[in-house]
Amino acid sequence: MARKERVQKTNAMRELERGGVDYKAITFEEPEVMGRSDLGVQIAHMLGYDPAQGFKTLVCAAPHGGHVVCCIPSAAELDLKKAAVAAGEKSLSLMHVRDLEATTGYVRGGCSPVGMKRQFPTLIDETAQLFDHIFISGGRRGLTLEVEPEPLASFVGATFADVCREAE
Repeated sequence: MARKERVQKTNAMRELERGGVDYKAITFEEPEVMGRSDLGVQIAHMLGYDPAQGFKTLVCAAPHGGHVVCCIPSAAELDLKKAAVAAGEKSLSLMHVRDLEATTGYVRGGCSPVGMKRQFPTLIDETAQLFDHIFISGGRRGLTLEVEPEPLASFVGATFADVCREAE
């Protein structure tokens, strides 16, 4: 009988366990080209799930110095105006990658909405509610977590909202 591979726990995994939120950790070999716009879609195909179920985590900066976390489908683009309205902010801009680790504790490609250094206001695109399970970053590259959207949103205090650009 084969031994089950032990996955090193991340902050995201520890926090979900502390909050009683069920998840399934899935490790994978990172695609060679990080930073491609279709990376999330590649990962979904590699792991065998619908790309619409894979959600990336983007961190935005508000004019007053605060931050807002947005979880959107991997293939989608964030609509900053819609996100600002949903977050009750005048405007939002994407946080610069160089500031990501210092602010969240996570690196690009491994940013999770769970287990950041501080819990920021969080928006999850409303399409997450169409699925029994979604896939989010596990807190490091090469690790994804399968979670139910409602318990995830409840745990991080997220709001479901339409925050993506319309397809052109």
